[in-house]
Amino acid sequence: MPQVAQVAVDKATSSFDKLFSYRVPREMEGTLRPGCRVMVPFGAGNRKRQGMVFALAEAAEDATLKPVSAQLDENPVLSAELLALSKHLRDTVFCTYYEAVRLMVPAALDTKVEHSYALNPDWEEDGALSADESLVLGYLAHRRAPTREKAVCDALGFADERVLRTLYERGALVREEELRRRVLDDKITMVRLCREEGASMTQKQRAVYEFLQECGTASLKECCYYAAVTRAVVDNMQKKGLVEYYEREVYRNPYRDRVHKAGEEIVLSGEQQQALSALEEIQKKGEYAVSLLFGVTGSGKTQVFLKLAQQVVKVGRGVLVLVPEIALTPQTIGKFQCCFGGSVAVIHSALSLGERLDEFKRIRRGEASVVVGTRSAVFAPIENLGLIIIDEEQEQSYKSEKTPRFHARDVAKWRAHYHSTQLLLASATPSVESYYQAKNGKYALIPLRGRYTGSRLPDVYIIDTAAEGLAAGSSVLSQRLCDELYHNLQAGEQSILLLNRRGYHTLVKCKDCSEVARCPNCSVSLTYHSANDSLCCHYCGYIQPRESPCGECGGQLTRWQGAGTQRVEEELKSLYPGARVLRMDMDTTMHKFSHEEYFGRFAAHEYDIMVGTQMVAKGLNFPDVTLVGVLGTDQWLFSDDFRSFERTFGLLTQVVGRAGRSEKRGRAFVQTMWPQNPVIEQAAAQHYEQFFAQEIGTRRLGLYPPFCDVCALGVTSPDEEAAKAASQQLSAILGRIAAQSYPDLPLRVLGPSDFALYKMGGKYRRKLILKCRNNARTRALLRQVLAAFEEQKQKKKVTVFVDMYYDNF
Repeated sequence: MPQVAQVAVDKATSSFDKLFSYRVPREMEGTLRPGCRVMVPFGAGNRKRQGMVFALAEAAEDATLKPVSAQLDENPVLSAELLALSKHLRDTVFCTYYEAVRLMVPAALDTKVEHSYALNPDWEEDGALSADESLVLGYLAHRRAPTREKAVCDALGFADERVLRTLYERGALVREEELRRRVLDDKITMVRLCREEGASMTQKQRAVYEFLQECGTASLKECCYYAAVTRAVVDNMQKKGLVEYYEREVYRNPYRDRVHKAGEEIVLSGEQQQALSALEEIQKKGEYAVSLLFGVTGSGKTQVFLKLAQQVVKVGRGVLVLVPEIALTPQTIGKFQCCFGGSVAVIHSALSLGERLDEFKRIRRGEASVVVGTRSAVFAPIENLGLIIIDEEQEQSYKSEKTPRFHARDVAKWRAHYHSTQLLLASATPSVESYYQAKNGKYALIPLRGRYTGSRLPDVYIIDTAAEGLAAGSSVLSQRLCDELYHNLQAGEQSILLLNRRGYHTLVKCKDCSEVARCPNCSVSLTYHSANDSLCCHYCGYIQPRESPCGECGGQLTRWQGAGTQRVEEELKSLYPGARVLRMDMDTTMHKFSHEEYFGRFAAHEYDIMVGTQMVAKGLNFPDVTLVGVLGTDQWLFSDDFRSFERTFGLLTQVVGRAGRSEKRGRAFVQTMWPQNPVIEQAAAQHYEQFFAQEIGTRRLGLYPPFCDVCALGVTSPDEEAAKAASQQLSAILGRIAAQSYPDLPLRVLGPSDFALYKMGGKYRRKLILKCRNNARTRALLRQVLAAFEEQKQKKKVTVFVDMYYDNF
């Protein structure tokens, strides 16, 4: 009986998203399976689009369905688990099927139809031609072979292919279709002997022959190198029938030459062994569980979960390790490679499309038992997943800020539940929600109270910047911190300075009207970067020259304020001419291996002082760092974010913990205008429990997580008035449907109001904030609201989205 494929189609709108039915051609029966990508005709025009097969079923005898145009994969690229996860994401984070699929399928596999056109020799002109149509026919008349659509459009200056399509529909042109994948598999030419010696050979050919007799087969490059011949010699042997060429797939592995040698056996302290034993007991149960490994900075959490991972791999199961940002990846990779060698796969955004594709293939084929990566690695196609580890689980970067707006921690919970295994969260400063769940017994709480080396936590000193006169902006560094830096330089010890702002000056004002220079596309001030002597927007990338006039009055922009990492770097070099200063921020770490290179050079003592953004604050272990300075603390405390205290405490605790991680005593200096602020005092004392007790009380009174969930209905539009009107309309629809159909649903609605970043990328942004429970009924309510809004929407250029993990008020 004929088969029907249930297909998720790319670029389907949210209101029209579903699984579409297509007939499976006979030649694909038996080879097409769920998890394979296909090309299908879609819409009234039957334009070819990518799709993902979710299920197969028998077709009814009278079914009249469009057929699948092409099968793109011989074997499924997504397993049954990842197909189920795609559906789960569609249902819970308000994305389409294919938006969820795109999270899991490497972008390198994207396939599109490319059209080529040629004149139809049998066409008889049937009417007047436009000037553009005559231009196309004249151009193609001089082309011997079919010409790609893009080449024709580029040559004739057309913005799109509409003229070509019109001529094709009139019969003036013939069209060929070709499926082109974004990135192809990497292959090398191999050589092997194909018959015994018989034909006469030159001396060089004999050298190749003897080399292949010894090794059996080799790449063409190796043949030429080891036999000391050119390719022409091997080509001639191939013509004589002595050797034959064939292709072999190879992996683009960026870490092939960077695999760390096996290190010494991990020796745990007594406290670490207790923690490992507790985790082992949970692991042995073979059921879903969440554990929180809560240990002070330097307590050796990594050694504990490395030991646990070794045991999981030993029984043939896979391990997934998530880190919050690329800066932490090199050290984590190094530690896991010391234990697991080349069976470690790496996934993060700095890899090329081809490298990510090949890591995906290694994982899917079972050639990598451990996967280390940032947020996107949570979708790694590990078949027999035995353990998931999320390091620094509290970090904001685990949440995606664009559709699909998922949180890696919740995806990891879903996968751990699917595989009936343990999710291990690790942090010195866990999120308030995670610690609350652990305190209430929903997570297993595994504590590490002391540092692994036995060293003491650093002494922390709070510096009142107002008392030191730093508020005037003449200097970024207090005198006390300057003296301590000088002492460290004299002692040959290293220092780290944290300032979570890149650039040189954070804003500039007009000397005449005091107007701040702002980005025309975003509601933010422009930052001055000395490296390119320009004013830059850190959100949309807009750049304008430093000498640009004021946008309000035409005056000069000369009143510079605020400091970024570039200014701190310059000040350090001025104060300490002989000091070797390393700056670590997004501007200096754009290269693929820049984090690994710079951290390695700092560890090798090629630098004395490292100044950087938050990438220098977490997870790094440099034994010779004895001094940490924290600049610009106050900017974190007073952001419009109910987690601002939590994030300030976490960042301060983490960066302070970089000091004194060996036998050398560490010290840290925190510069602030609010020295009596309890969050700063608690972070200085590394008193997480005290901070938690205060914060959980505030959250309970204000009704914030973990006592509710917070989500947002967002509206964006290039038209400011349209955004305002749409947000008001959305609010009215929400109120009406909630009152009529969900009167019992606990719900508090705030707004509509502007986002903190009101304009971004040329679009105005408004929001409704909902304090609710993230459950099926709440999501059903939101789905009805979105559907009703789409039916009543007055402006086309309005987009609405749902963020189920919203936390930036």
